[in-house]
Amino acid sequence: MNRPSRPHDLRGTATGPPAELFPRPRGLFGALWHRRSIRAQLLLAFIVLDLIAASIAGAIIIWQARASTRIEIAASMQLAERLASETLRLAQQDGSAQDLMSRLPSPLQVLRHVRIHVVDVSAKDVTPPTSPDAANWTDPRTPAWFAALIRPPPRRHELPVVVDGRAIGSLVIVGEPSDEIAEVWENTLALGAVALVGHLVLIGALYVIFGHLLRPLAGLAGGMRDLERHNYTVRLTDPRARELSGITDRFNALASALEAARAENIRLSRRVITAQDDERRRVALELHDEVGPSLFGLKASAGSIGLVLGKARTTTASKIAERVREMQTIIDHLQGLNRRMLNRLRPMALGHLPLGDLLSEMVQERARQQPDIAFALRTGQLRDSYGDSVDLTIYRCVQEGLTNALRHADANRVDIDIGEMPDGTASNLTLTLRDDGRGMEPNARPGFGLTGMQERVHALGGEHGLESLAGRGTCVRVMIPVRAQTAGSREFAKPKGGLP
Repeated sequence: MNRPSRPHDLRGTATGPPAELFPRPRGLFGALWHRRSIRAQLLLAFIVLDLIAASIAGAIIIWQARASTRIEIAASMQLAERLASETLRLAQQDGSAQDLMSRLPSPLQVLRHVRIHVVDVSAKDVTPPTSPDAANWTDPRTPAWFAALIRPPPRRHELPVVVDGRAIGSLVIVGEPSDEIAEVWENTLALGAVALVGHLVLIGALYVIFGHLLRPLAGLAGGMRDLERHNYTVRLTDPRARELSGITDRFNALASALEAARAENIRLSRRVITAQDDERRRVALELHDEVGPSLFGLKASAGSIGLVLGKARTTTASKIAERVREMQTIIDHLQGLNRRMLNRLRPMALGHLPLGDLLSEMVQERARQQPDIAFALRTGQLRDSYGDSVDLTIYRCVQEGLTNALRHADANRVDIDIGEMPDGTASNLTLTLRDDGRGMEPNARPGFGLTGMQERVHALGGEHGLESLAGRGTCVRVMIPVRAQTAGSREFAKPKGGLP
């Protein structure tokens, strides 16, 4: 299956925005749906389907109510016509024409779903206005829109009132579904209230159920965050859902593979660092034992030549003495360069002094160089040595931190805290270097020295953190795991070969 492509320039790099396999929805639906949790999306989908079902149910209720109202009105009209005809026949036998029009409405007002009006020959309505619902054709409890949806077509029937062969008026029977519509409205309200409460309870239950079912996904997200923070020891519990169980198994397998790869990388990095330290030690040994004495011998020979030439008074001897002095100046420069190279390759006191004393000496030297800056070194539980690689890493981290604080931060105070913190069967050597300088810009890139320290700390299986805000100083945190010290053991040994 081919993936959607993007336009490329002549160098082969993508120039357009990445194509979306699943385009994001737009408009109001996209705003309600996009970037919502799965629980919220499921509930939103259920609510939408529920609203659709409610709309369909409402349409069915209205359709059935309209049909039943039409049937009910038709039956009431038939009953009203029979009753009105019988009432009219009896009234014509028992009363005179003058009393007939006033006595007809009374026995006919008990009928439901119909309204009967008595109209005289002049089309005047003589129905008593106080008769029940005589003038009220729409129930005020029913909304007009609901009544308009259910109200059937109007039905009307007229019966003539004849006395002695002469028409004196008529009975007008009109279908009136207002009371039937009111009953339907009340039933609909009751049913809607029950349905609303039931659906609210159902939505609450679904919220809890979805949260329980999707809880493994939250655990998966937490596990991914741990992997992002390089915590490869995280493992997820196996959920009961079959689909999520497969995802959890793959996650745990990935975490195990990453943990094994990281352990292998740490072993290889330790071997690389050990090899580098050994090579530096050998180079420093050569510089110390070979180059240093050779330069000293050259300087001594040049000095003896200068003494011999100083006794001669010839012009040639004076020129040669001047060249000898130049040679001595060059030799002095080479000796200073040799000492600086030795210090960069390996501090001279490393292996001869405890780590705490070595750091204290470095801090005191910087305090003498910068008397206007306050330095504070606090050492907790600390062994004499943690091995050449760890000792040299801590030394370089403090050295680089002090250099940055003095050169770039414009700080007034520098605090250094170092100590060993037991962690079960292992221990962590922690270093914190904090200054109150101007800090680093948000987009500033760390220098080569700081990057090199980060790589060295990570190679030892440790963590290196840098916190800096413009105008609020900088804080460097280093944590290196070390072996727990057994009773009576001391990890402090002088290096072989006579060179620290």
